[in-house]
Amino acid sequence: MSDPGEYVPRNVEVWTGDEDYLVESGRRAWGSEQIWWGIWHVPEPELRVLPDVQGLDVVELGCGTAYFSSWLARQGARVVGVDPTPAQLERARAFQREFGLEFPLVEAGAESVPLSDASFDLALSEYGASIWSDPYLWIPEAARLLRPGGLLVFLRNSTLVILCSPDEGAAEERLVRPQFGMHRFEWEEGVEFHLGHGDWIRLLRANGFEVEDWSSSRRPRTQRRTSTTTS
Repeated sequence: MSDPGEYVPRNVEVWTGDEDYLVESGRRAWGSEQIWWGIWHVPEPELRVLPDVQGLDVVELGCGTAYFSSWLARQGARVVGVDPTPAQLERARAFQREFGLEFPLVEAGAESVPLSDASFDLALSEYGASIWSDPYLWIPEAARLLRPGGLLVFLRNSTLVILCSPDEGAAEERLVRPQFGMHRFEWEEGVEFHLGHGDWIRLLRANGFEVEDWSSSRRPRTQRRTSTTTS
């Protein structure tokens, strides 16, 4: 288990930078008329991991510019976005004004959220707390925030891509690190947390969750590389 007081400020610094990229990507996401997941923008109707959120109380852990929260708010959810980075939340508030959609935003890490027990029907993270927070801290916190029967949905990097990722540079087409003992990873871009599948399942079950589904997404066929061989 890592000390959030040590790694959270480092990650906040990472997410305070790159203003132009995050603003423009956030604006495009806020303007989207459909819900999609991850870097490949896989449509929610394809993955089907969310329930009907109309009337549900939802907390997004590591919301960033809160575009995912905005999608759920448009679907009738009562959303609260949580993120430790003031600059990200300021961008989110600017988008709220720009798009005419308001919901609460809370400055806090997912490891310790200043909200009451059993306040939400759904907790979610799309590349937020699910990567940048220690799962041995944020998973128990998500369990605390959820009502009995509540649902936790999160998107993370695949275990395989982490096993193929060297300390520097892009993922390779070979294994470069062991699967056993996965937890904390130090990158130039900040501190991330990744577990193996078995460790994830054990952690979730230890905190009262029942694993209902484990979906994998991939690049849509129209975005995949093609190669041509000539002779």
